[in-house]
This record gives sequence, C-alpha cells and structure tokens, in this order.
Amino acid sequence: MAFHRYDVVVVGAGGAGLSAALELAGEATVAVITKLYPTRSHTGAAQGGVAASLGNVEEDHWEWHLYDTIKGGDYLVDQDAAEILVKDAIDAVVGLEHMGLPFSRTPEGKIAQRRFGGHTRNFGEGPVMRACYSADRTGHMILTTLYQNSVKNKVTFFDEYHLLDLIFTEDGTCSGVVAYELKTGELHVIHAKAVILATGGAGRVFKITSNAMASTGDGMGVAFRNGVPLMDLEFMQFHPTGLARLGILVSEAARGEGGIVRNSTGEAFAARYAPTMKDLAPRDMMSRFIHQEIKEGRGIDGKDYVLLDLTHLSSETIAEKLPDISDFARVYLGVEPTEEGIPIQPTAHFTMGGIPTNNDGQVIRDGEGTVVPGLYAAGECACVSIHGANRLGTNSLLELLVFGRRAGKQVMRDLDSLEFATLPKSPETASVERIDALRGRTSGHRAPEIRAKMQESMTENLSVSREEAGIVETLGVIQQLKRDYSDVTVDDKGSVYNIDLMEALELEHMLNIAEVMCQGALDRQESRGAHYRADFAKRDDVNWLRHTMAYKQGQGLSMAYKPVTITRFEPKERTY
Repeated sequence: MAFHRYDVVVVGAGGAGLSAALELAGEATVAVITKLYPTRSHTGAAQGGVAASLGNVEEDHWEWHLYDTIKGGDYLVDQDAAEILVKDAIDAVVGLEHMGLPFSRTPEGKIAQRRFGGHTRNFGEGPVMRACYSADRTGHMILTTLYQNSVKNKVTFFDEYHLLDLIFTEDGTCSGVVAYELKTGELHVIHAKAVILATGGAGRVFKITSNAMASTGDGMGVAFRNGVPLMDLEFMQFHPTGLARLGILVSEAARGEGGIVRNSTGEAFAARYAPTMKDLAPRDMMSRFIHQEIKEGRGIDGKDYVLLDLTHLSSETIAEKLPDISDFARVYLGVEPTEEGIPIQPTAHFTMGGIPTNNDGQVIRDGEGTVVPGLYAAGECACVSIHGANRLGTNSLLELLVFGRRAGKQVMRDLDSLEFATLPKSPETASVERIDALRGRTSGHRAPEIRAKMQESMTENLSVSREEAGIVETLGVIQQLKRDYSDVTVDDKGSVYNIDLMEALELEHMLNIAEVMCQGALDRQESRGAHYRADFAKRDDVNWLRHTMAYKQGQGLSMAYKPVTITRFEPKERTY
C-alpha cells in the first residue's frame, strides 16, 4: 500500500473537479484522482453549449435566465442557489474565454449564442439565444481548456485511480480517500485536510443512456455507504433526442439551429403540445411528447422512435455548427442527415439528484444544513439544488464552472481551520476486504449479469413514464439483485488493469443508487418535471414541494425530507 499527503484531494477530473482544483492551485497542495485520463471525463461529451445571459445576439438578462431555470425545474429548484448560478454565469464564461477556449463567434467577434430548450426572453414570451457554444463540441473544449490550465498551474494528477472509500476520523471529519491503481492493483491512501467529490452522474443504471461507461455514480455510492444521504434521485432526466436503440446523444443544439421532431405522418407534433416553444420545450416535456406519440402508434413504422429532421437546414450550417452530431448519425445509424431524418428516442441523460450540498459545495447531512466537516461535492454528483425536477439544457456545464469554483473557494477559506487529522489505524482495511472477497470466491453470481438485469428493469419501469406497479416490480428486482451481489465473483483474479474487478466494485454503487431512485419514485405520488407518474399525473405542491433525502439504514433505506427554498418566483402552472 502506498501513502500520500496533500492539502486537498479532488476526486474526478471533469469540469467541476478541474474548476475546483484551479481555484486551489498555487495556494495549497492539490491532487486530482480520476479513473480515466482527464480529457476522457464525461464533461467532454457535452455538445450544445453553456448558458450565460451575455446578450451578444439579442437582449437578455440574468433575471430571465433565473426564471427559466426555476420554471424548467418545475419549482423544485432552490432559488437562492439558482440566483448564484445565473449571476455568476457571465464571469464563468468570460473566464473560460480568457483561458483560451475557442468559442464560435458572431460576425462582430463576440462569443456566439444559440437557442436552447426552455430558455426564453422576458419571462416566457419566446425563445432566446443564450447558449454560448463551440460548434457542437462545447464540453470537449471546456474540458481541454481546464485541463491545459491545470497542467500549467502544476496540479498533480493520479490518472486511472479508482475511488474505493472515504476516510473519516472518529469525530466524523473526512480526512482522505482510499484509491485503487488500475495499472498495478496497488491500494493508495491519500491523507488530506479536505476531499472534493466531482465524480459525475449515474446514467449507467439504465440500459439506454447517453452516459459514458464510467458514469456509475461512484462518488454518490461511496458517500452513501458512509452515511451521507442522497437527495432527489427520483429525478433522472431523459434527453428527448438520443440515437434510436443506442442512446448516443444528439444535442439540443440541433433543435436550437432549427431541427424539427416529426412523427410517422411527418407532423411537427411538438407545436401541438407546446405552441409557444414548440421543439424547444424543456427536455422532460419533449421526452413525454415523444413517448406519447409512440404510445399512440405514431412512431416511425410503428416502432419506438421518431425522426429528427435537419434536411431543411443548409449543408453549410450542419457542417459548421453540427459536425459531430451529423457524423454520429452517419457512423452509428448509416443515416445522411442532410437528406433524411435521424431516428431518435429518449435516453437516460442526467442525474438531477445526488449528494446534498449547500451553496458553497459543503456536503450536508440533513435538512437543517449540518455540514460534514472536510467533505465537499460539485457537479453532477452533487445536488445544490439548481436543477430541481428537470435540468435546463446548458445549465450542466454552467454548474460545473460556477459550483466547482465555489467549492474550491470554500475549501480555501476552510483550510486554516482544517488540519491533517490522525487517521484511523489501517484505513484501507475495508477496501482490502471488499476486493479480497470478490477475488477469493470461486463461484457465485457474475457482475455483468446482475448489471444487465438492473439496467433492463430500470429502463422498463423507471424511464419517461412510471406507475406504481412497475416501480414496485423494479424495486423488488433491485433488492433481489443486491442479495445476489453479496456473493458476486470475478473471473479475472489478476492485478493489472482488472476491468472485471472494477466493474464489480462499480456495481455496488449502482445497485444502491437504483434502489434509492425506485424508493423515491414510489413515495413521490405526483408528477413533477422528469418524474412523471401516470397514476398521479398532476403536480402536488401541498404534499410534495419538498426534497427527498434517502439514508442507508442497514440493508434498507430510511427517507426524510428537506424544504425547497423559494425567494422570487412562487410555483405556478408550467406551460410553454
């Protein structure tokens, strides 16, 4: 076992982790551990843009952006946090520009902006151009820019290290991590004054997802196992335009540039459901529109997908502004987007819930805001909550920048009062036992089989539309799979790049997260944002305008609740 000591350990090298690390670089010793090479982090898959009310193309104001964020989140958004997000957006985007990010430009040389779903002018009068973009590779450009600046500022990276556990002292302070080095199989204890979790989402609990293979909820799962609650996990966003059967994302930028979703009759059906915003209605609504068209038999050739039509756009627009999207259609489906529609269907995309934090990235353990000393979280693994029940497109990249930076700033403020606490004796023991058990069994269940059953059941019953019978069925499946996991084994007993072992370790997190999703969805007897209950089709502000907090209790769960912070905008009917 190897031992290291840094002032701060950041787990995850996506946009949130790197933003936090850059705030600390030069002021504290910082280590970033990541199970991928940093520029393969899932931030790089984000395509369409990052929101900021710059007003470079048409009039815009942060108050409009705030309204859209709150309304888009179906009023489950904590409005004080959302105000921070939209006010800090301009500095965050301009800061990226100054770091060297190559944004697309207007003819005048300003940062280009495009329309995106749910973003409106003057509190809902119609679409507005607010998404700052770099063709359809915005996330990739953000990720590489942040990584280059991190290297320049001498941030230390532990590439291809898998998080196994958090280390806590007797008084409940987080004082480091245990990590597994994929190249050697060696365990590493990293002692720290503070730990920032920035490990991304958990879309891989579903079969059809836009998420990378690495999006297995590691940070959420490890925190949950150590007594930290998970908040609002019943809210999983399904992006309306994933490539049919594959789930690979076709960015909302395609509709922002004028793309139209059509059913089997050729009808641009979104206008029938959302007459003002049409194809640029928020993602939860567009996904339900598509689901309803398919359910009523208007899928293409009676199948479970519709078409995204770009054929009326010029080939120059597609080549300049949507190059990756068009290539995905050609490579994966054999479709030429300049001549024919792209088959699309909703795909599991973004985890709205996660590890509860305050507005400065400090992890909290209850509805009263009690801080877990030494532990911070930012990005998709965290829940501030700025997304509420449904994330507004382009607010994810913005969250990484704004709240990654805020977490880093808060750690910097806290470092004077934090210290290198005395670690428990042999803090790696539980991790060693977990790995030895997986390697030591000669028979038992296989992780890929358990994972496939979980993903199939979650996709069948916990996707765009849900109802009690299906949720109960899947909850039972997950609980049985958790029992099966207790004797899971791996075929590869080696130490070097043991992917079989890593997937088995990831599966424990996914099963716990799936169970929390199911229980939260079963309990929440209403429809709000991405959580649509066919048996409770209306929103219920009297009983359910509150956040869900799920705690691990033995082999089961206990549920509690946290109030929603409302400052400027009272809940009202959500129409577009």
